[in-house]
Amino acid sequence: MNHEAHEAREAHEEERDLHFAAEPLTREVVDCAFKVHKALGPGLLESTYELCLAHELGRRGIAFQRQVPLPIIYEGMQIEAAYRLDLVVADAIVVEIKSVESLTRLHSSQLLTYLKFSRHRVGFLINFNVSLFKEGLKRLVLEPPA
Repeated sequence: MNHEAHEAREAHEEERDLHFAAEPLTREVVDCAFKVHKALGPGLLESTYELCLAHELGRRGIAFQRQVPLPIIYEGMQIEAAYRLDLVVADAIVVEIKSVESLTRLHSSQLLTYLKFSRHRVGFLINFNVSLFKEGLKRLVLEPPA
């Protein structure tokens, strides 16, 4: 095996290990969000769901940050706090909370952009304004650059 092939294999194994390491955490995030949805149901403001999800994460001892500023760099100009990430869990998972009639491709694009600029790889788009929780849950993974 040549050097480049060996490095590519190691990088793939490292990615796989990161993916598996994050799985228990992603399950916890989903379980917390499910509990919030079950307790509150649809129809409330995004900020209410965010606060309740943050409370549930904290209650379980899971590290998180709320309303994390996300600067954008355009042609060498840095725009501070151009956006805010609703939640960043354990400095690994971006959670974007919605309370809308239905998720669209624009919402997915928004989360993918947040992942790109924040350099996180895993994100959840959670729409709490649904009857069945699973209908409002979308997990996105940003593939590493080739």
